[in-house]
Amino acid sequence: MNRTRAVIHVDMDAFYASVVQRDRPELRGRPVAVGGGSHRGVVAAASYEARRFGVRSAMPGHRARKLCPEIVFVKPQMNRFREVSSQIFAIFSEFTGLVEGLSLDEAFLDVSETCTRPGDIQETGRLIKQRIAEETGLRASVGMSHNKLLAKLASDYDKPDGFVYVAPGDVQRFMDPLPVRRLWGVGEQTGKKLRSAGILTIGQLRKASSSWVIQALGDRGLELQQIASGLDQRPVKTERVSRSISQETTFDRDHTSIDTLFPVIRNQAEKVAARLQKKGYRARTVTLKLRSGTFSTLTRSQTVQVPIDSADAIAEVAGELLGHWAQFRTSFSIRLLGVGVSGFGHD
Repeated sequence: MNRTRAVIHVDMDAFYASVVQRDRPELRGRPVAVGGGSHRGVVAAASYEARRFGVRSAMPGHRARKLCPEIVFVKPQMNRFREVSSQIFAIFSEFTGLVEGLSLDEAFLDVSETCTRPGDIQETGRLIKQRIAEETGLRASVGMSHNKLLAKLASDYDKPDGFVYVAPGDVQRFMDPLPVRRLWGVGEQTGKKLRSAGILTIGQLRKASSSWVIQALGDRGLELQQIASGLDQRPVKTERVSRSISQETTFDRDHTSIDTLFPVIRNQAEKVAARLQKKGYRARTVTLKLRSGTFSTLTRSQTVQVPIDSADAIAEVAGELLGHWAQFRTSFSIRLLGVGVSGFGHD
């Protein structure tokens, strides 16, 4: 067991439905399904309010309506979901370059290089969770341990809004009571074989005789038994390609005039564009980051139709985001300003 590794698994809670509820306040606290509510429609995602009625992803829309007559169906807005995902992955990239994205709303982070002392991994996980909440208004469940298997099980353990760390000395105490179906590789058929033999928990599989495991499940059974012991040597797979490029400036004195911020945006856009062009990338999403004198942070993003790599284009979009934000405020003080891009593609 390699105890020097520090792996975090972040899984956004009901991501698609939560983005919809955040963007549409009238839907907060109500059962929401993203997908089609017609007879031939399918639920792509469900809010936790809908899940209480038994509504699940991949469920036919008419079945969801029968279970929860008050459910509100919303069509998927993938561009919006990708935009928010880019914000979240930009946060990840500030903590480590080793990020393995599993989907728009889920990723592994290897933070071994910076988490070398006891408690470091929990502090990092807490900061990531806090940053996601502050900058997107969304909740994430965070699992932490010394390998991917345990980090994933930890993030699933106490959803939603979970925060669980599995220390090396607590592996079996954590894993043994869990249902065996939680293990990677235990699908429907394997689950049936295990249940028929009275093996319902991970601990029971771990303690089963090797001869029985081989007889019942073949050579793959031994691999499952290793997994049941918490062993996992898989690395966090990443091409080390940044998912975002950004430039930030912290001011000695808070800025209170929008006119003084536009030149800063221009300067930052030039630096971001130079790094984009050096890598041969174009970006689809531009993000503006603002931190007030009271240290509250917000971000605003816009996805463009045609990917961009020029300072002019980046500055124009970021300037529009700033202007739109400022027009609703009679006064403000800005301590930090940042411009970033994400959603990369090659020329």
